[in-house]
Amino acid sequence: MKLAIERAVLLKALAHAQSVVERRNTIPILSNIRLEAADDGTLRLTATDMDLEAVESVSADIEAAGATTAPAHVLYDICRKLPEGSTATLDATGDAGRLSIACGRIHFRLPCLPPEDFPAMSGGDFSHGFALPASELRRLIDKTGFAISTEETRYYLNGVYVHGADADGAPVLRAVATDGHRLARVDSERPDGAGDMPGVIVPRKTVGELRKLVDEIDGAVRVELSDAKIRFAFDTVVLTSKLIDGTFPDYERVIPRDNDKTLEMETAGFVQAVDRMAAISTDKSRSIKLAIEPGRLVLSANSPDSASGEEELPVDYAGPAIEIGFNSRYVLEMARNFDGEKIRFQMADAVSPTIVNDTSDDRTLYVLMPMRV
Repeated sequence: MKLAIERAVLLKALAHAQSVVERRNTIPILSNIRLEAADDGTLRLTATDMDLEAVESVSADIEAAGATTAPAHVLYDICRKLPEGSTATLDATGDAGRLSIACGRIHFRLPCLPPEDFPAMSGGDFSHGFALPASELRRLIDKTGFAISTEETRYYLNGVYVHGADADGAPVLRAVATDGHRLARVDSERPDGAGDMPGVIVPRKTVGELRKLVDEIDGAVRVELSDAKIRFAFDTVVLTSKLIDGTFPDYERVIPRDNDKTLEMETAGFVQAVDRMAAISTDKSRSIKLAIEPGRLVLSANSPDSASGEEELPVDYAGPAIEIGFNSRYVLEMARNFDGEKIRFQMADAVSPTIVNDTSDDRTLYVLMPMRV
């Protein structure tokens, strides 16, 4: 394999691929990225951790077709530090087990492993497929991803549950995430081809990598899935991931139906006030207290070293006085994804789950568990 490629083109592709590769691997080949040069002028880069695979194709001046593998993070760091606007030459036609990288008077030689040892996971049949606008995929991820659990013992919560559902009689594509303390549920118009799709749990790492990739495109993303895998294809990138093999809990059971106390206020002012109180609430629980009475909300927080703070906000509320506590980080991560001018809290009492909505978005619903403060 021998080729010349613009540094900027190679750097962008390596940035996508190397983030899939774990920095610590017990299997040496998984620390490498596979480089395959084809006679049609395409360089194909593949990276995997055996659960997630990213494949990207870029244009290059191919002198000799072939394939090799090289250390992903080292190759990325080298490319990142090459002069801007330069062209790099990659050559694996010389000594066996070595990749030569040349850029002007700069030369590197990296150890390689045989490309035939590199694992492939993108094969197999995908029984369902549909197209989703990149903007809508970004929305689904942004409004649910922060609520994914990081608790490994409940592995079935370590991802976003995507499935078909009905909302007020209309078919929707629904994404749900929860960590047991909060729940995010977001609906999107169900695309053609998704009507009979199975419910799938997309892993947290896949969600994160996908979000970085779709940030750079404006078109549609082709989604294909089976009972065990899901594939996202767009532009020159194909992302294939194993699904979490587990049963997502019946999330509808935790969504309260009879919360009768409704509080509304300006989103921006509320977020800023919570953020200010979070500066005081530095203990592990990050708790803040909302003291609510008609027309008035007092936010307060206390720290273990006796520091305290409070802020009063005007609100729309006509119910009985109530005091309720929340984790400030959970509130901020949720509310910062709101696009509307007002936020709505629907409460039953100080210890029951609270429903939170963006008043301008009836397709998104959040549930927050209160804290004792």
